[in-house]
Amino acid sequence: MTANEELIRHFYTSFQQQDVKAMQDCYAAEATFSDPVFSHLNGGELRAMWAMLIRNGKDMRLEFKNIKGKENGATAEWDAWYTFSATGNKVHNRIKASFLIENGKIIEHTDQFSFYRWARQALGLTGMLLGWTAFLKSKISSTARKNLLAFMTRKA
Repeated sequence: MTANEELIRHFYTSFQQQDVKAMQDCYAAEATFSDPVFSHLNGGELRAMWAMLIRNGKDMRLEFKNIKGKENGATAEWDAWYTFSATGNKVHNRIKASFLIENGKIIEHTDQFSFYRWARQALGLTGMLLGWTAFLKSKISSTARKNLLAFMTRKA
């Protein structure tokens, strides 16, 4: 196993164990994160995002697989099962992750998943009807950012 693969395995194992500090320590100070909901997060925001998701994800369970190291990064696949707190709906999200790594730390982390598939599960009929629209994606992203900023303010 390469050093990059070991880092990503450690990251997801820490996630499974809900060890926020160990997850956060995998990132460089100036790391960035993006996914279909949280875009362009900086180091402080991405660290707070993981803390918020673990704190709020009481029944969250995850599995990871297919970690593949590259010279300057890694890729992985992971699945998350949880209850979406805003609706009480059960979600199974399938995610493909890519990482840029420098000096043994993640500097860029990008997660990709089907927003429409997620919206159908998380939001039910609303997600089924509107999950494909830029309007709903923008609204969900805006709400997520507001929740993250409120979480960060409470933690400060």
